[in-house]
Amino acid sequence: MLIRRFLMFAILLAAAGLAWGYVGAVANPEIRRASISMPGWPAGSPPLRALLVSDIHVAGPDMPPERLADIVTTMNGLEPDIVLVAGDLVGDKEVSTRAYSLADAVAPLARLKPRLGTFAVLGNHDHWRNAVEARRALQAAGITVLDNGAVRAGPLVIGGLGDAFTHHEDLAATLAAMRALPGARLLLSHSPDPFPDLPADMPLMLAGHTHCGQIRLPLVGALSTMSRYGERYACGLVRENGRTLIVGAGLGTSILPLRIGAPPDMWLIELGP
Repeated sequence: MLIRRFLMFAILLAAAGLAWGYVGAVANPEIRRASISMPGWPAGSPPLRALLVSDIHVAGPDMPPERLADIVTTMNGLEPDIVLVAGDLVGDKEVSTRAYSLADAVAPLARLKPRLGTFAVLGNHDHWRNAVEARRALQAAGITVLDNGAVRAGPLVIGGLGDAFTHHEDLAATLAAMRALPGARLLLSHSPDPFPDLPADMPLMLAGHTHCGQIRLPLVGALSTMSRYGERYACGLVRENGRTLIVGAGLGTSILPLRIGAPPDMWLIELGP
């Protein structure tokens, strides 16, 4: 009888944990804020607001395109001057209730209305699914895809690094493209792992990929960060050697549709002189 009661208690506890984790996965994203002073800001240019989102992972049950459409409404309500998408558009969870094409996954992003445009890099899941199709879907949504290159947007020079997790990055080419343009420099990357390799003239990097751990248990911490640096660049704002890194928790989930101790988020960052 005692063993039976213990098993029932364990089953109920596990069920409660799964329910709690799913509620966390489908919660409204937290809006985190930062203000960053940027070397090289063009004289006379006013500050602007950049919105960082990552790891959308469109897939059932937790992130259908309809939920992403609601999040896009929230994003537009923040009135960003620029939107930066740090990769992983789709999800390929073993427990997905529905998979979506890259075109369907990206379509809600076409409603974004930043003044200076939306820019994206690809993540590991985008490469695993179909990188060519991912680029095509982003371009159809009016989003500029950066692949080891750079563009000028207002006072900013935005570099987009290829995904380091799948070894598509070319840091030297990306830095050269950024240095060829005038303006304050911002590097967008899917993974935060290239951050220690940045030279001093690259003051700001934005990334995702880690999901801030996605599942962080009491006393245990994150089960995985998918970073070779562990917790060092796992989440949030990091300042190191005069440079700044911001790593978002992302919007969707990977492996399991659960979030515990690592709620979905997006970063609204004021950039200026």
